[in-house]
Amino acid sequence: MTLRLAFMGSPDFALPSLAALIEAGHDIACVYSQPPRPAGRGKQERPTPVHAFATSRGLEVRTPKSLRNAEAQAAFAALNLDAAIVVAYGLILPKPILDAPRMGCFNLHGSLLPRWRGAAPIQRAIMAGDAKTGVQVMRMEEGLDTGPVLAAYETPITPDDTTGTLHDRLAQNGAILLIDTLARLERGKARETPQPQEGVTYANKITPSEARIDWSAPAREIDGKIRGLSPYPGAWFELNGVRVKALGSRIASGAAPPGTVLDDQLTIGCGEGAVRLTRLQREGRGALNAMEFLRGNPVTAGGRLG
Repeated sequence: MTLRLAFMGSPDFALPSLAALIEAGHDIACVYSQPPRPAGRGKQERPTPVHAFATSRGLEVRTPKSLRNAEAQAAFAALNLDAAIVVAYGLILPKPILDAPRMGCFNLHGSLLPRWRGAAPIQRAIMAGDAKTGVQVMRMEEGLDTGPVLAAYETPITPDDTTGTLHDRLAQNGAILLIDTLARLERGKARETPQPQEGVTYANKITPSEARIDWSAPAREIDGKIRGLSPYPGAWFELNGVRVKALGSRIASGAAPPGTVLDDQLTIGCGEGAVRLTRLQREGRGALNAMEFLRGNPVTAGGRLG
């Protein structure tokens, strides 16, 4: 059965889901995305990845700044939708929007709810040292990520995972989960499970002030920050007055005063333990693995990172 859908999403994370819905033959009546924003050196307005992809597929795209006004709500209701699919859209859906589709609105969220409700669930899971995470399909309510869960995909967070690798894994598997969930909804076979009342945490948006590495923190916390903020915005430190992003790391053996270089492999002392930096990016340059970085930026044992 083909469903008449609105798709509401903005970043790369949402692209596999939109592509899967199109491939499955659903009728995408309209795509909603965040408005274009200035980007790049020329500060020219650039559409979101979802906007650009939808346009390339000949789909209608709407980019309202808000869905709280009567005009936007009437335009949405006039689509006569079976359901709306929301994947990292970035706007709050008020009750008239939630109530308009026949079957309701469904969100693909990048965590195992109720842990990490909110804006940055993938980053926060890694930064907190979680052993696992996942992606879930949830019926949307007026509260922030509070609705009942219809389906889940779970995955371990490995010591090598960054937000980049975990993002891609969750986006791809989330698209598969979404198509399966819609098929079960069509057949009346989808089971909705209320979220537990315990274990609620919030994934607040990443702020610029969080990105600087504090070498006095424990190694596990620093390692989580580096991997959780990679590839963007990138945890950073200063080397000879130049800002350098640390984009990869692992826990290492050794001890030294915080920020002290222990060896010629970029093992750095922390407040507790040590981390080895494996991928770095000097300001204004491309990302390099540690050995490539050291060839152009010598860092000797006993040196200090800021």
